[in-house]
Amino acid sequence: MAMTTTSTQVSPVNAVLRTPPASPAAAAAYFSASLAFHADVSDVAGALADARATGTDPGFVVIDSRSTASWDQGHVPGAVHLPTALIAEQAEQLLDRAVPVVTYCWGPGCNGATRAALALAELGFQVKEMLGGFEYWVREGFAYETWEGGEQKAADPLTAPVDSDDCGC
Repeated sequence: MAMTTTSTQVSPVNAVLRTPPASPAAAAAYFSASLAFHADVSDVAGALADARATGTDPGFVVIDSRSTASWDQGHVPGAVHLPTALIAEQAEQLLDRAVPVVTYCWGPGCNGATRAALALAELGFQVKEMLGGFEYWVREGFAYETWEGGEQKAADPLTAPVDSDDCGC
């Protein structure tokens, strides 16, 4: 009688694989949900630019949830200034519940946009958070407004493609 042996491959244990990846179905559910909650800077900028070029509405409103001093320092053109602390008292007057809202704050190290998104969701608004915030808006080379007028910086090659409008992702 011939003996058969089975070989079991043991993956090396490292910090990445110490906790195994989720199943493909669980990963698909998670990443799909993530896209329902987040938009990235270049997608927001692209949608706003397309709307301006075609004279149409982008289908969402952008909310800057930072302080007035921060707003004056620079903000996304066309954004509505609504600091998080004022959302409960002013959102109803400034926003239409039928129009989705995209919130942003300073950058990835700040959770102000998350707090603003939560406050708006609790009031019944559809909301997404713009990943990267104002920091990445500027770093990716998009025009912005200050209290003195419009400005724009060259794109940071670590955050945006240098010779293309599309990063390919």
